[in-house]
Amino acid sequence: MSSVSVPGRIEQREAGLIAARVGDYVQLAKPRIAVMAMVTVAVGYFVGAQGIVRIAELASACFGILLVAAACNFLNQSLEKETDILMRRTEGRPVASGRISAREVFIAGLVFASIGTTWLWYSTNVTTAVLAAVTLALYVCIYTPLKRVSFLGTIVGAVSGALPPVLGWSAAGGDLDGGALALFLLLFAWQFPHFLAIATIHRQDYESAGLRMLPMFGGNRSAAGLVSVVYASVLIPISLLVWDQGLAGSAYVTVAVVGGLAYLISSFRFLLDQSQQRARELLLCSIVYLPTVLLTITWDHYRLLS
Repeated sequence: MSSVSVPGRIEQREAGLIAARVGDYVQLAKPRIAVMAMVTVAVGYFVGAQGIVRIAELASACFGILLVAAACNFLNQSLEKETDILMRRTEGRPVASGRISAREVFIAGLVFASIGTTWLWYSTNVTTAVLAAVTLALYVCIYTPLKRVSFLGTIVGAVSGALPPVLGWSAAGGDLDGGALALFLLLFAWQFPHFLAIATIHRQDYESAGLRMLPMFGGNRSAAGLVSVVYASVLIPISLLVWDQGLAGSAYVTVAVVGGLAYLISSFRFLLDQSQQRARELLLCSIVYLPTVLLTITWDHYRLLS
């Protein structure tokens, strides 16, 4: 006979169902992307705080921003159920697979968005709350439907993706001046080679779902390599705006230029050969570049203040 009673088995089953549901909600929030967003928020805060760091204030801001970020992903996936079903990389997502209904996720997204923006409004400041709401609106209301129509949706997505460090800057009480703009432009330009590498790797998936994620020449030839080179080229002078605004010193300049040249070379190789291998190399380069540059900004900024 089993040593576990019927009520015990029922409790175990219920616990398993609850754990599975929690796991699905965590997956819906895209934790890896959320963590990277929080890193950029923290960098924006540390630099914007000008040496006066209040950990409780930062933690509170990150909590509100994290809720809004989760809301973006919840609402996006609830609206993209039909296209997610058509792609191998997304067909196993909770909504696409039918484990959670799109309606439930949409409502949860609205709740998270409301709590997150309200929290930021009262515990951080109005500017940060408004910027978070703008980020959500751009991502959900414009980027999500537009990418079914045109590659231009990627530009809108890049704007929302470049706002987290500005949110951190604002949460620290910094004015939206040239320093905030420098951080925004750095993230904005970085995203294009990064994203186009991902779009190339998953090109068949996107095409089967009818998503227009890649820029085209003549309707059938991808211009992803050219666009990547253009943005990697402008990223180098853009990255130096951080130094020009007095946010970092010579150590950052060295890292930004060397990293920017490596990113440009990888983008150029991708231009010459828009294969899966070159796209993966470019993606890896982008993943190494961003945290290296952001950490150097933070370290060099505090070195200047000391």
